[in-house]
Amino acid sequence: MNLAPDIWLSLWLTIKLAALSTVILLLIGTPLAWWLARSRHMAVDIVGSLVAMPLVLPPTVLGFYLLMILGPNGPGGLLAGLWGQRTLAFSFTGLVIGSVVYSLPFVVQPIRNAFVALGERPLEVAATLRATPWQSFWRVAVPLARPGFLTGAILGFAHTMGEFGVVLMIGGNIPGETKVLSVAIYDFVETAQWAQAHLLSALMVVLALAIILSVSLIEKRIGRQAL
Repeated sequence: MNLAPDIWLSLWLTIKLAALSTVILLLIGTPLAWWLARSRHMAVDIVGSLVAMPLVLPPTVLGFYLLMILGPNGPGGLLAGLWGQRTLAFSFTGLVIGSVVYSLPFVVQPIRNAFVALGERPLEVAATLRATPWQSFWRVAVPLARPGFLTGAILGFAHTMGEFGVVLMIGGNIPGETKVLSVAIYDFVETAQWAQAHLLSALMVVLALAIILSVSLIEKRIGRQAL
């Protein structure tokens, strides 16, 4: 494949960002999805709405507020000062934080739906066998909700790879640090390098098709298991 070295660097940076963000999203999203699915607290609707906000907010709006938070005058600047930096914006760390916030609903919602679909019966059976709530969660709920985890992980990874607005707002265009594939495509279009733009865009289209097909197959598997 005839790609310049800096494009391979952007590809590696994009994959690393998507993989790391997906792991963090699963770690954060799993207990959050469980709480949203099981809790009857009055705050569930409010928290659920906050989690879903990136679905309707324009990426530039979310990116702007993240830039304020991660910038030198926000909490991110104070945190970065602990290791001698001025800001978390325009850094790979900032990209990870932004990607986790923006892709959160794409991971939480499928896992939450999977937990809701379990119903009460499997957990009640586990309780009669003297399983603790912790054991019931890991040995019963998580295995039965595996399709939701797979869907969430795939969607979170894909959404992070394809995001443009948020990463450009908080990361800019720094080669080797924040220049991911979506930003590289934008650069090629801006400089009328159509062949490179076509090639990278085609790669993203193929990836998107593979992801949609994967999610469809998972949903069919869920349907067969429910019969």
